[in-house]
Amino acid sequence: MRIWIPVDSDNGKVSKIIPQLEASKWALVDFDEGKVKSLEFYDTIDELGGEWVDFIILSNKFENYIDYMNEGMMVLVVREEETIEDIIEAFKFKELDEIGL
Repeated sequence: MRIWIPVDSDNGKVSKIIPQLEASKWALVDFDEGKVKSLEFYDTIDELGGEWVDFIILSNKFENYIDYMNEGMMVLVVREEETIEDIIEAFKFKELDEIGL
């Protein structure tokens, strides 16, 4: 499965999540069988060219998320996690909150 995360830099797994409007990079995590298969960084979320992404993880529940839901993505929100590494660990154990209508 593929996961978008808005981050502050392309500093690998130590990049920190930030609000999507402040994101300087977007991390695309390919997660399968409980492990990160790949981690790529993009300048904008549109650079992927409309390819399917399963999840987007946002920094707080007050961000605009409707467009992502309309595209079929499940929207999750971190609790206290900051780095990609922490977020993926929480994702693995279903410790992120789901945003729903």
